[in-house]
Amino acid sequence: MSTGMSVPRPRLPGLDDADSALLVGLLRQAPVGFAFIGLDGRVGRMNQAMAWLLGGDDPDMAGALGQPGADLAGPDGDGAGGPASGVGRADLESVAGWPPELAAAAAAALRRVAAGERPAGQTEYALAADPADADRAGAVRYWSLSWFPSDDGEVSGVGVIAVEVTAQHLAAEALRRSEERYRSLVQAGAQVVWVTRPDGEIAEDSPEWRSITGQTAEEYLGKGWLDAIHGDDRERVEAAWRECVRTGKVFDGRYRVRSRTGSYRHYDVRAVPIERDGKIIEWMGASTDVTAQREAEEMRGRLTEQLSAAALRTARLQQATSMLAEALTVEQVVQVITEVGRSAIGAERSAVAILDTERLRLRTINRGGLPDSPGAPREEIPLSVASVMTLAITTRRPVLMESPDALRRCFDAEGVDVSLFLAHSDEKAWVGLPLLSSGASLGALRFSFTRPRQITEEERVFLEALAGQCALALERATLYEREHTTAETLQRSLLPDTLPTVPGIILEAKCLPVTRNMEIGGDWYDAFRLPDGRLAVAAGDVMGKGLTAAAGMGRVRNALRALALTDPRPAAVLSGLDRLFLATELAEQVTTVAYLVVNPLTGDGVAGNAGHLPPLLLSPDGSPRLESAEAGTPLGWASPRRQYTFRLPPGNTAVLYSDGLVENRKRGLDAGLDELVSVAAQAPASVTADPALLLKYLVDRMLTGYEQDDDVTVLVLHVPAEGGVSAGRGRAGSARKGRA
Repeated sequence: MSTGMSVPRPRLPGLDDADSALLVGLLRQAPVGFAFIGLDGRVGRMNQAMAWLLGGDDPDMAGALGQPGADLAGPDGDGAGGPASGVGRADLESVAGWPPELAAAAAAALRRVAAGERPAGQTEYALAADPADADRAGAVRYWSLSWFPSDDGEVSGVGVIAVEVTAQHLAAEALRRSEERYRSLVQAGAQVVWVTRPDGEIAEDSPEWRSITGQTAEEYLGKGWLDAIHGDDRERVEAAWRECVRTGKVFDGRYRVRSRTGSYRHYDVRAVPIERDGKIIEWMGASTDVTAQREAEEMRGRLTEQLSAAALRTARLQQATSMLAEALTVEQVVQVITEVGRSAIGAERSAVAILDTERLRLRTINRGGLPDSPGAPREEIPLSVASVMTLAITTRRPVLMESPDALRRCFDAEGVDVSLFLAHSDEKAWVGLPLLSSGASLGALRFSFTRPRQITEEERVFLEALAGQCALALERATLYEREHTTAETLQRSLLPDTLPTVPGIILEAKCLPVTRNMEIGGDWYDAFRLPDGRLAVAAGDVMGKGLTAAAGMGRVRNALRALALTDPRPAAVLSGLDRLFLATELAEQVTTVAYLVVNPLTGDGVAGNAGHLPPLLLSPDGSPRLESAEAGTPLGWASPRRQYTFRLPPGNTAVLYSDGLVENRKRGLDAGLDELVSVAAQAPASVTADPALLLKYLVDRMLTGYEQDDDVTVLVLHVPAEGGVSAGRGRAGSARKGRA
């Protein structure tokens, strides 16, 4: 009898202690469930895990296994088998009813065994711990059931082993969901995912790619995907892909893919190598459809280009408008139009023609703007003769001829020998524009090109605006030239035609109007004999430009002559001019006069100055100097007029001049006066002894290096020394109205 304190282990009938203990431990602790079902449908054996699976409380395995087990009826009493199959419901009470699905599977296995067949292999069973929690994540556990016959020389029933596969099921479900989500993401992102072998050839089918390209699987696999690449991209893409496969670098590219409709779509492509143990096992790539983005970029690029071109044309039009606003003459207008035609639209030739309304013909201002070839337009074109410019005038609309064929279609019917012209001309396209101002035709523009040229709508608008600005500038320049011609004629008429011949004195004079802006100023000079034989000399400057200055200069000059003939004294003459000026001239008008009277026999005289620059005095035995007498105020200013003694001995010279000789934008008046004295001091004796040479010397040296921006008037009085240049020679005729 044992004296141990331990509780004896249960012992199963028919087994020794070791086997019994092993089987009991297996029944209690095994992680898998198993049971044995007899042919009568009763459970002969089952372990704790199977009992839990069946939904019952844990039984006392030692006692339960020695007793008849439960039948296959569920809690609702429905049998799983029937008498015909040898499987029926027992009359015993259920220990724990089997779930219907499991009972049906057990009955099916028993029927197959009873019929001498093997039961089905594996089935899967989902078990909810609590039916109310079946929809909650983790509330359902999954089991894999394996059925086998119980055969100990004779089939006695069916055995079942239940292995929990919840983890595997959940992992498979997670993988399936991940694949579904990935596929949905790829489809939503318009991406095509593809996989290649390590050598870069397609080994797996890509339905998305074939759906886009229309290729079959056979056409797609291997290198067949390259057949769908645009011909202009294929060589580049294939070379780049081959290089990435060789080096293992990530592939990034963009190329066009032919769709099943025959059109091409743009794709951004990226492929990365998949490595395992340092070796590439495959390539995985994604092709993203960026057609909409590319089209948007191209549209944005076109819009940007159009806006840039419009901005450039606007800037050019503004520049042309500014240049035309500064153009004072018709010739300058033509220069601007020629430059704008070349730079803005690439015209090889540009011509400007003015309409002669009385003669009904166009006169081309710049003959070089027309081709010199047979059949080309002449310098003067009657409106009745068909041409690009006359057509623009008569229709009052732009004429655009983009090619020789267009020129033939337009003018062949007009009797123009277009073929003759085209055979000898290098021109291939033409534009004619009417010049309209206030509804009236002023002329026409003609642009030509040496290659066919289609004018866009934006360029047409630009050219019409340019023609409008050109018409305004041409009208303004025509009026200006007319006024300038009138003023120049007036100025010439007011200057003396000849200088008097006075024994003992040589006179030289020159007036150089400024040519930069073509404006006429009020510079003037005069020399005349007085009744007593003396010589009166004057130089003046009426500030301002144009007809007003020229007319003012004429009034002052004529008044000075009249006053000098009455009382030649400088003080009296200047006082009389003051009174006249106050009565006839504007208060803001500024006019200066230097006036002197010289006795040609002695060189003695008297002088007066109303705000004019001091005369330059040169003598053979001394340095040049400026007259030191104080200059008075300009005409019209209330001040007593004074006069001073003036002497011009033999060999001496006096030079009267306007401010245009010494002052400009880069040189102030004081600096200019100093420079005049310095230049005169450097003159050789042969120059100072000859008034004509001295005048040219002073003008050339004082204007060299400077842009003339004002009229220049110079009057030289020279008393020859004994034995010098013949006294009394008048050289006024050669230089009295000279121009630079």
